[in-house]
Amino acid sequence: MGRVTVRRRVLRIRDGVTSHRPDTLAAEEPMEIRVGGRPLTVTMRTPGDDFDLAAGFLVSEGVVHAAADVTGIRYCAGATADGGNTYNVVDVGLAPDVTAPDASLERNFYTTSSCGLCGKASLDAVRTTAAWTVGDDPLRIGADVLAALPDTLRAAQRVFDTTGGLHAAGLFAPTGELLCLREDVGRHNAVDKVIGHALREGRLPLRGTVLMVSGRASFELVQKAVMAGIPLLAAVSAPSSLAVDLAAETGLTLVGFLRGASMNVYTHDERVDTPG
Repeated sequence: MGRVTVRRRVLRIRDGVTSHRPDTLAAEEPMEIRVGGRPLTVTMRTPGDDFDLAAGFLVSEGVVHAAADVTGIRYCAGATADGGNTYNVVDVGLAPDVTAPDASLERNFYTTSSCGLCGKASLDAVRTTAAWTVGDDPLRIGADVLAALPDTLRAAQRVFDTTGGLHAAGLFAPTGELLCLREDVGRHNAVDKVIGHALREGRLPLRGTVLMVSGRASFELVQKAVMAGIPLLAAVSAPSSLAVDLAAETGLTLVGFLRGASMNVYTHDERVDTPG
């Protein structure tokens, strides 16, 4: 697993019995995203699928919309004083006809792994204009299929099994087939990695798909789904009020508290086929 996990010695106490033993932790390191050599943002992430993360971030910010918009992604050498490569700096090249990110997108300070919006230079930049609409997406999915998604997602979380410390995002077909899964210490990073993978495979917009996340549904996750053309976002926990408002406004179906056969469909419930 490389730098995805690290080992640390801990004092373990179980039922009054103590022992020292190694424990496996999810790695968390900063990653700087540059565009055309110009620093754009720094995010705390779990190393791995870094190119997907950078590409997905640019989709979420409305900078790129198709694989052809990106001419290349590379790790930058010279990130340390001795000229070494830490694999924590990624530079994205844009096609000549793609407008570079506006200065308003630059982050005043690093983005934490739990809040992708922290440090936005302007809140006016939050409601990014999407390249596609999801309101007219004809997706229909059975409630029984939705009910099975959390178990499918959990079963595919390879790194979570050893650390217990990662969020997951999964892209599903309406049949319940898992199309792509990514893990990260940050919910928004896991989603960006899924979206970035789709961009690099030339699959945007992601019409007729479902995005499943292992935590709560925030405003930003709804926005990312809309920016990628995903018509349904499901979460095992609660949505925020602003997430529900944005989903209703954009035509996205938002499902929360998806646990077993129970769920709350907060917006556009016509896409969910229920028994009877």
